[in-house]
Amino acid sequence: METENESVFSGFGEENSAETEIAKCPGCGANMVFDPDSQCLICNHCGSKKDFSGEGELAEELSLAEAFGERNNWAKEETSVFSCDNCGAKVVLSAGETAKICPFCGTAHVRVTDELAGLKPNALIPFAFGEDKAVELSKTWAKKRFYAPRKFKKKLNADNVKGVYTPCFTFDSHTYSVYNGRIGKTRTRYVGSGKNRRVQTYVVWRNISGVYTDAFNDVLITAGSKLGQEQLNKVMPFGTDTGKSFEEQYMLGFMAYHYDKDITSCWGSAKNKMDAVIRSRILSRYDHDRVAYLNVSTRHDGVTYKYVMLPMYVGNYSYNKKLYNFYVNGETGKAWGKTPISVPKVLGTVLLGLGIIAGLILLFI
Repeated sequence: METENESVFSGFGEENSAETEIAKCPGCGANMVFDPDSQCLICNHCGSKKDFSGEGELAEELSLAEAFGERNNWAKEETSVFSCDNCGAKVVLSAGETAKICPFCGTAHVRVTDELAGLKPNALIPFAFGEDKAVELSKTWAKKRFYAPRKFKKKLNADNVKGVYTPCFTFDSHTYSVYNGRIGKTRTRYVGSGKNRRVQTYVVWRNISGVYTDAFNDVLITAGSKLGQEQLNKVMPFGTDTGKSFEEQYMLGFMAYHYDKDITSCWGSAKNKMDAVIRSRILSRYDHDRVAYLNVSTRHDGVTYKYVMLPMYVGNYSYNKKLYNFYVNGETGKAWGKTPISVPKVLGTVLLGLGIIAGLILLFI
């Protein structure tokens, strides 16, 4: 069941106080972070780099049937869950860490709770570039937003752009569908004679039925409310076929927003998405422009899933007491978001348009 405002983050790195062996620099003992440019761990204190074993291992598809039974959950002693008092988001951190800020609203009103973190991810797509490039991409995107205020464009910086792993489920399925329906094709013909001769429109109806099979790979469903399916679709695609097997090292220095829609809810959304595709592909077999009805019954076989964390740079900006978020795909660099609107720019455009219209009227008078 989907629960309101159960978003969860996980943060690692120098801002926190994690005392884990994987995070320690072999040279100076400082905490290390994942460096997207070199795809290894790096120490920002002495510059040392460290490879780790997970690099190059592809994520495994898991049986959906098993997901509804025994689950691979975070142990209580592994994590602590913090909640943002401002926007309701929740963060899951390794034991001993302290949450600093919420990347979605930028506030530091975060407190510890007694909740459990839930299901662990089994797949991850690492960030392909660092925060500096993400800020540059954000600025390039913002410059193209003509009606955005100049103040908004100038204030985009590393303080309001943070790397956040975003939770999604992917589903594979072999489908077997039985269908029946009634479709029609609009046609025209001449009727009558003499002055009464005219064109008549009519529909030729036909009944259809049959079997349709298909195979779906990595149907991607967002598991978080802070980044909905519509927003996720705007910055797709992601290379989920080449996702890495989940290892905590990839998370060092980044936050991770945990699911607040469980796997049952996401599987329901995936089936709805597949059903829409199946219906469209069945209808594409026939020449038609009308559908009276189409009944489709689908069986799903060999269903597998991945709980995958996607790399996303999240920006937040407050303008006239309203919060705006924008996003950069941490794998491809594709950016999208909503910006405030500059009223003077809009008025200027309207006045310019009116002036052009007035000029054309005077020209042709």
